[in-house]
Amino acid sequence: MIRGFFRLIGLLLLAGGFVFMVYDGARWVADQSLHFTRFGQFWNDINQASQQAFRTWVESKAPWLWTSVVRLVLDQPVFAVLGVIGILLMLLFRPRKPLIGYGRD
Repeated sequence: MIRGFFRLIGLLLLAGGFVFMVYDGARWVADQSLHFTRFGQFWNDINQASQQAFRTWVESKAPWLWTSVVRLVLDQPVFAVLGVIGILLMLLFRPRKPLIGYGRD
């Protein structure tokens, strides 16, 4: 049950990544300049206070983590971040392979 829920979340994130890829592509066709929507900007547009709270939490636990890892993720395009997280969730929670020669009751 939980495995199916996380696969659904992964599929929705993958679909969201595809939507942002189409959005950035349509903007490229309209403007004739390639500008990707950054994940940090997208998060700011949704809820700026949560990003600030996350930043203070990360900096209180491990200050080096904000500058080396989190800032790198926030500077990536939204479609890449959502796509990678979605694919990882779908791979981690994929169904078990059937056992050969054993019956499952």
